[in-house]
Amino acid sequence: MLEVRHSGGKTFYQRYTDARGRERQFKLGPADVITLDQARRLARTVLARAVLGEDPQLRRRELRATPAMSEFVRDRYLPHIKTYKRSWCTDETLLRIHILPAIGALAVDEVTNEAIADIMRAMRERGYASGTTNRILVLLRYIYNLGRKWKVPGMSVNPTLGLSTAPDVQRDRFLTADETQRLLAAIEADENRIAAWAITLLLLTGARRNEVTHAKWEYLNWDRRTLLVPLSKSGKPRTITLNAHALDLLRSVRRIDGNPYIFPSEITDKPCASLHFPWDRIRRRAGLVGVRLHDLRHSFASFLVNQGISLYVVQGLLGHSHSRTTQRYAHLAQQTLQNAAEVVGLIVSSGTQSAEVVPQSHNSSGALSRKMRPDLADTEANVTRNTASIDQPAQEISGDGREVKPAGPSEK
Repeated sequence: MLEVRHSGGKTFYQRYTDARGRERQFKLGPADVITLDQARRLARTVLARAVLGEDPQLRRRELRATPAMSEFVRDRYLPHIKTYKRSWCTDETLLRIHILPAIGALAVDEVTNEAIADIMRAMRERGYASGTTNRILVLLRYIYNLGRKWKVPGMSVNPTLGLSTAPDVQRDRFLTADETQRLLAAIEADENRIAAWAITLLLLTGARRNEVTHAKWEYLNWDRRTLLVPLSKSGKPRTITLNAHALDLLRSVRRIDGNPYIFPSEITDKPCASLHFPWDRIRRRAGLVGVRLHDLRHSFASFLVNQGISLYVVQGLLGHSHSRTTQRYAHLAQQTLQNAAEVVGLIVSSGTQSAEVVPQSHNSSGALSRKMRPDLADTEANVTRNTASIDQPAQEISGDGREVKPAGPSEK
């Protein structure tokens, strides 16, 4: 069919009946663009598809309904995650700064594997860590999975397939005893006392930053020596165990009338956003420029593990939901395990009364001096005394508490 309009324009159409028996009309194209033969060939294709039960208009409707990436993020994704995801601001920042400037104008079915790889490559060239670039890939994968779940046109295929995350480099920075003393001295000298108290509590408890900065006086239980976290990172409430030094610190904090927070900002009276500026000032004063605020949590764990505290206890103190998260500190206990193994060696050598055995260590000399390890020397002495006491006859105690001399061979 050729439609001729008053304006002089001409357009080819093909009428057909769909699977439900309704008459439809398919636009083939303008007469000044396609020839009559081309229109006839296309018309036969449309009729054949209709006879086979297909909808010739389906593809066109899908293309018209396919949203742009920026449109889908604005109208569907962000409103959805704001209802349940506490860290939705992080997603919004990644989208606004890194993703949408590159692919926001594209329809969701036009985003390719290569376009996503280019975004991640550009971020790495600008110095972003692998953890940040990996978030881009994880976020886009989640967006397309949601689109497919919601049956959004154009999102049936996930363009992140085939892309893998880069190895995430774990930064295990632990404070030494000397660095800890320098840090405490710098904290004591800082002019922002509220921030200084909050940072000290982070070191004393191993808590996360927001668990301390958002703490309220009503969360404190002085009798049980705990600080409640109503909603932790795992999405569940947890309690922070407070030691004596942490309790003394909290007693020294001046409570502000009408303010529920323990460590409110001096400017806004609300929780400090990040403690970035006071922490940067303190760490530079202490000569610890490369130490992050979160490294105080790692150091808290390392102090415990190096003192022989089990990883199960450390897991509870840190509030880890899964033990595999705490396993990152397992290597710190190697020296503790080595010391325990040496005790067994001393027991065996003393029990068999063999020649003196010098325990081996991992140092370059290959020998462990008893002068350098008095604890092992004391252990060996105790084991020797206990072994010698085995050969002596045991003393019997009568019912009235008097000592009874053991019977000799002739008295038996």
